[in-house]
Amino acid sequence: MRRKDREITDTKTIEEIIRKCKVCHVAMVDEGIPYVVPLNFGCHFAGDGSLELYFHSAKEGKKLDILRKNHSVCFEISCEGETVVSEPVCRSGCSYASVIGYGEVIFLEENADKCNALTILFAHQTGKKVCFEKKQAESVCVFKIVSRNYTGKRRLLDIN
Repeated sequence: MRRKDREITDTKTIEEIIRKCKVCHVAMVDEGIPYVVPLNFGCHFAGDGSLELYFHSAKEGKKLDILRKNHSVCFEISCEGETVVSEPVCRSGCSYASVIGYGEVIFLEENADKCNALTILFAHQTGKKVCFEKKQAESVCVFKIVSRNYTGKRRLLDIN
């Protein structure tokens, strides 16, 4: 990272950023061609410091075709910032907080695992805990990204 003054390595701070965000951009490669999709997600930090991001989708489609061929991904999660216009204007900027990482996709096949993932995802998106049933889990594809290689970055602007 070029701007070390903006880097965040503290897992707790990274978790705070991720919990505020609702969309994760997942980048993958299909036969040498990049492809990125924005997805709603849920997250869990494992005891070993790894980050688990949970997603659901239809059971078929381009994204799943690519991920089944190549499990390696890059992801980006960011929170909306505020633009601050300064004088001179070249000193203007935008505040932001983001997390970027690399990981492997794991498809969840067991309904109990899928239900748990959907519960985590729904809680992250809505703040509400809902227990999903087998029938609901069977109707969707559920996968997770496991990452041990992620970092945060933040810029706070002085509005004065």
